[in-house]
Amino acid sequence: MKPWKKYLLGTLAAVLTAVSIWVVNLVWFKPFSIDLFYDRSFVRFLLTNPELLSSLRMIPPSLEWYEDDFADESVAEQERAAADLRGTLATLRAYDRADQTPAQLLSTDILDWFLDQGVRGEAYMWHAYPVTQLFGIQNQLPEFMVETHQINSEDDAEDYVARLSKFGTKFDQVLEGMALRESKGIRPPDFVVEKVLVGMRKFTATPAKDNVLYTSFVERAAKVADLDQATRDALAARVEAEITTTVYPAWTKMIGVLEGLQPKLTHDAGAWRLPDGDAYYAHELRGYTTTDYTPDQVHQLGLDQVAKISAEMRTILDAQGHKGGTVGEWMAKLNEDPKYLYADTPEAREQILKDYQAIIDEVDAGMDAAFAVRPKAKVEVKRVPEFREKDAPGAYYNAPPRDGSKPGVFYANLREVKEIAKFGMRTLSYHEAVPGHHFQISIAQELKGVPQFRTFGLFTAYTEGWALYAEQVAAEHGFLDDPYDRLGHLQAALFRATRLVVDTGMHSKRWSREQAIDYMRSTTGMTETDVVAEIERYIVWPGQACAYMVGKLKILELRGKAQAALGAKYDEKAFHDVVLKNGAVPLAILEQLVDAWIAERNSA
Repeated sequence: MKPWKKYLLGTLAAVLTAVSIWVVNLVWFKPFSIDLFYDRSFVRFLLTNPELLSSLRMIPPSLEWYEDDFADESVAEQERAAADLRGTLATLRAYDRADQTPAQLLSTDILDWFLDQGVRGEAYMWHAYPVTQLFGIQNQLPEFMVETHQINSEDDAEDYVARLSKFGTKFDQVLEGMALRESKGIRPPDFVVEKVLVGMRKFTATPAKDNVLYTSFVERAAKVADLDQATRDALAARVEAEITTTVYPAWTKMIGVLEGLQPKLTHDAGAWRLPDGDAYYAHELRGYTTTDYTPDQVHQLGLDQVAKISAEMRTILDAQGHKGGTVGEWMAKLNEDPKYLYADTPEAREQILKDYQAIIDEVDAGMDAAFAVRPKAKVEVKRVPEFREKDAPGAYYNAPPRDGSKPGVFYANLREVKEIAKFGMRTLSYHEAVPGHHFQISIAQELKGVPQFRTFGLFTAYTEGWALYAEQVAAEHGFLDDPYDRLGHLQAALFRATRLVVDTGMHSKRWSREQAIDYMRSTTGMTETDVVAEIERYIVWPGQACAYMVGKLKILELRGKAQAALGAKYDEKAFHDVVLKNGAVPLAILEQLVDAWIAERNSA
């Protein structure tokens, strides 16, 4: 062999060896660079979640190998994921902090908090019940197929059919987890199962061709230009067959399991009823609030805020001539006043959506004084899908996909028009859309130069705290000058304060479901259907509802701190940049960021 060939082959072998070592370390061991570790951790998580990949749309359509599949929810996979979480945290902590830049240290601290909370929660990994009136595959899977799975080609349509064919497997995996929970004495309250069964029976009572899985498919397939009618008809027939032979039997099987569970259920609502329930609730409270507040501290915080906000509302009510009676009584009357309600008609429901959109467009055009950074993505208002609106929240927000193919969506629940008082619509719009969730979440998704995991809303106290804070920002900039709109804003704040009381009341102080309903109803004046849906949400999602007010109060505290420390140097736009341009963070880290910003501006 000639020397140059020998040298070339030797060099090539060395390069291949180096690349192999790099790949092996990247995939299986500790990557050489912490930046690569961030990316690897994110990619490994994504690759086990086809539904999330479909939602994010970060991968070109030609490479969407996952579109015909679902995430594995078997017991074995969940135990594997827990072990992987422990390993990921150990690897993160193996990197020398002295070698990391300030930007890397921030990312490390954020990721460490998130992973550590997950590892702490391994002892309670089976405590959360997977099928409830609020969430579970019986309502989330159909919504995913209708709202998220795209049908833009014949391949997409084939993938849709393939996913329907896997409903049985997905349900069996969840049933396996339910059986494990049963063996541990972990069961939901009786009223939760009753409501799940009502919804599931209604779903299967619908003829296959009237089911939303069929009607949505036919409607969207009709818009695909490269599908001829014969192909559309053939695909539709296969969808109908899968609903009949796979989807409905999966529902029927789960209905049978839940019916068999009913004689064993009790009416107790709180997490305290579960094995090691007090410790479980404390863990959930820590995770959602990103604080070490005890249930007693959160409960008292709620009582204090209820008193404060009620006093503000009393002042406005008195000024408008609504004297005597409690705040809750007056708000209940106003909530029933036809002057502030829409007609109970399909046309009125359409008008509600248009009015929400008009409110959003108005505030979006008027936020330049408060924000330097704004999202590129737009936001639209849609109705909560009718098949799940009965037990869904009053509103929620879904982020836009990462490819920019769709706007963000503010979903408004139109189950009962009497729940939608006109004086509360502005605040709800500011919370869910602009400058609330849509602003914060879309800006985070569009961040450049940060690890991908930081573009997600990992911390509820931050994301929901921002949305509540955003309501106040809109008010401060003149978008809630009408006294009744102001009352609607304060009623929403009062609602979030009562959450602190009822969540800790049920899960720590052993309040009953009925006691919590009575407290929230009498305190806020909200409609009974709305209150019942909310209380039952907190029952199946311990601690989550406490994040909102805790997060808002922390952001306001930090703003006040900055204003006091900076005086004339304080700038609202710059403060919002600090809060928004780092993505979601635990509240303690947010305070560190604001403190650093204050020090920097004071030294300038």
